[in-house]
Amino acid sequence: MAVRTFAAIDVGSYELAMKIFEISPKVGLKEIDHIRHRIELGTESYGSGKISIERVNELCDVLGDFKKIMDSYKVDAYKAYATSAVREAKNTVLVLDTIESRTGLKVNVISNSEQRFLDYKAIASKGEGFRKIIEKGTAIVDLGGGSLQVSLFDRDSLVITQNIRLGVLRIRDRLMAMQAKPSRYAELVGELVDNQLEVLKKMHFKGREIENIIFVDDYFSPVIQNASISGDRKGYLSREGCMEFVKKLQTKSRQEIAVSLGMEEEKVSLLFCSAILVKRMLEVMDAKLLWAPGVTLCDGMAYEYAEKNKLITIDHDFEKDILACCETISKRYMGSRKRSESVENISLMIFDSIRKIHGLKKRDRFLLQLAARLYDCGKYISMLNAGECSYNIIMSTEIIGLSHLEREMVANIVKYNRLDFEYYGETARRMNMDREAYVTVAKLTAILKLANGLDRSHKQKFKKVKAVLKENELILNVDTAEDITLEKSLIGPKADFFEEVYSIKPVIRQKKRV
Repeated sequence: MAVRTFAAIDVGSYELAMKIFEISPKVGLKEIDHIRHRIELGTESYGSGKISIERVNELCDVLGDFKKIMDSYKVDAYKAYATSAVREAKNTVLVLDTIESRTGLKVNVISNSEQRFLDYKAIASKGEGFRKIIEKGTAIVDLGGGSLQVSLFDRDSLVITQNIRLGVLRIRDRLMAMQAKPSRYAELVGELVDNQLEVLKKMHFKGREIENIIFVDDYFSPVIQNASISGDRKGYLSREGCMEFVKKLQTKSRQEIAVSLGMEEEKVSLLFCSAILVKRMLEVMDAKLLWAPGVTLCDGMAYEYAEKNKLITIDHDFEKDILACCETISKRYMGSRKRSESVENISLMIFDSIRKIHGLKKRDRFLLQLAARLYDCGKYISMLNAGECSYNIIMSTEIIGLSHLEREMVANIVKYNRLDFEYYGETARRMNMDREAYVTVAKLTAILKLANGLDRSHKQKFKKVKAVLKENELILNVDTAEDITLEKSLIGPKADFFEEVYSIKPVIRQKKRV
């Protein structure tokens, strides 16, 4: 297969970045160019809530130059993603329209969870280094301009993730607003973040031993790629080594740091905020080792492109991480593991048995699986309004690996598992999804409702269920010696909705025992 050339553009909060990659099954990802331009979109967006005309003009000029560079490389494809600075601006739509009309480049705004997932994929692309470090308790600390994402690995799977609205730009701007002296930065940053870090540790990391931290950012990580700082193991620092490095930074002026590290003086304050955050994370989590792989969002974008086009072999099971995360959410809200496993197995069996007629994709099956694992989490808050409460829990909990639309779909499948399904129109707009997504939600909800109905007593009576599609009926053959009068009498409305969606009537048949 011929080598493909791919361009990844990151419209970030502090700078615009573009990486050009050559990608092939034989070599994998090979970075051939990296262009950056400083433009502090975040300072405007986080402060005033808008991106000014002057910044938009500059943005268009630089992206126009990026396009010329892309043309010179004859790129086969590109992706341009904007993160929190554009995402949080009031005039996002106008900014994106101006960029496209003036440069011809389409920039997509990605959600926080999508951004972090791409960073996570970039880390996973490091192969053996990544696989080895997550064998023990490991936290990924992903520091952006607008926020900090902390995710925890347990037994090789990503199980917990939390976002803290304290990014490096926000912290720096707060310190500048206080007119604080650099000598007080460490103390003030500690005051800003310590309470939230302690709450995070107490609520989500309690009882978990964290030995390693994987750190991703644009300021501290590139610095410790230098062998003079990290030694033979590029990008790795012991806890003691990191503390010593941060201590040395605190004794130097901005000018001295810029000269010694070969960086722009304007970036030193951001480096300092980032370094202090790293120090506090190591202290709060009592971690022993720091690894900064030096990856960026652009690397994650290239990895995703190569993955979707089957140009590379995927070593890590990302879907396993999402399932593990949903299990953790269910456990946190006292969900029944046995009950969810029963509903999940029946749901997937029904999905597979009607594959010829439902027209759904493999990813849709996965969303159904997630909904089955989360379907009763809302009971923790209210037995009466479990559907609404489940929806709010899912939409308020980031699940790295799902797009915002996919999370919305899962939340609605779970919600309408307990409520009467609403028809297309205002409801679909309220669901924040288009017609295709709405229909998919209806189809998956019908399956989950039916599966839930087959276990209405919550006693897992149907341990053996087989579904056979026969003409206009879905024959559900159940092998159980128990009384299923309750299930047969209460499944009616759920079966009716299934028939309305698929034009197939579900029929329960109990195997006769001699």
